[in-house]
Amino acid sequence: MEKIILEGDQGESIELYPLETTRLAGVDYILAADTEAGDGTCYILKDVSKEDGQDALYEMVEDEKELDLLLNLFSELLEDVDLEG
Repeated sequence: MEKIILEGDQGESIELYPLETTRLAGVDYILAADTEAGDGTCYILKDVSKEDGQDALYEMVEDEKELDLLLNLFSELLEDVDLEG
């Protein structure tokens, strides 16, 4: 997967590097980090694209219960990576 660039409402942007993807209850999620290698900050992105849309639309997961569930799921998928909430 290529680098992801998230653009905010105020014109700011952040570059993220995908580490893993998963699908839960019909929704796609991406675990991405702000560095290509080494220690960095991880973010979980949720696909909120419309079915008829051409561009993928992702937003950061902010719900604590959803984050905890996904953090555990990604931890199992990436056994050799230490994820902390």
